[in-house]
Amino acid sequence: MSVPDAPTDRLRAICLALPETTEQETWDRPTYRIRNKIFAMQAGGDGVVAMWCKAPPGAQPVLAGADPAVFFVPPYVGHKGWLGVRLDRDPDWAEVADLIAESYRMTAPKRLAATLDGR
Repeated sequence: MSVPDAPTDRLRAICLALPETTEQETWDRPTYRIRNKIFAMQAGGDGVVAMWCKAPPGAQPVLAGADPAVFFVPPYVGHKGWLGVRLDRDPDWAEVADLIAESYRMTAPKRLAATLDGR
């Protein structure tokens, strides 16, 4: 029996708590979607556990510059403003949840995204 991967479990719980979110494996990784649009995904390899999500304009260089041990510009989607977060470096999980919620808001239809403001 395998031991649960705590960072992966925490990421899953944060993402699936958002309205109408689904999990779908793509590229051999869990992706989290709202109406079939990816707003967050697990990433990593070689023992690294990370997640990628959309970031508000300007947030990516600020966060990656302030704490490059935790935040990074991910390959493939970094040029589109996505942010990488190392989950195996004991991140601030409240900050991770805020980043995921913001990515969700940037991806979800406006009315659905507005439901987060009432939480």
